[in-house]
Amino acid sequence: MKIKHYCVAGWLGLLVGCGGSGQMGDLPPDDDGSVGGISEVPNPTQEMAKASGKSLSQLQRGHVVYMLKCGECHEYQLPEEVDIMDFEDVMPKMINHAGLPSSDEKAVLDYVMAVKKQEGVEF
Repeated sequence: MKIKHYCVAGWLGLLVGCGGSGQMGDLPPDDDGSVGGISEVPNPTQEMAKASGKSLSQLQRGHVVYMLKCGECHEYQLPEEVDIMDFEDVMPKMINHAGLPSSDEKAVLDYVMAVKKQEGVEF
């Protein structure tokens, strides 16, 4: 099992390699742009927080959960590519499956919506 260390939103996290192409967050060779590696997922900024009306700490928590937990079961999808309507429907089940509190569900949704807004994506 491969382990890589990444500093995510100022916190040190461990990302454990999954089956398939290698490390979590790796881009497959035939990538169509709808999924991304770790470097393509934007870090929350004060400007992002201000534009979204959410606190920077809330967006940072959402980013950390998105990066460290979502990738345990899924290939990373760039936040701006996430379909919010579908995401809102399945998030409670995924959060429960991951054993996370509902506050993390809210933080992830806030983060994804803030990224979409920053990228000018309609939702």
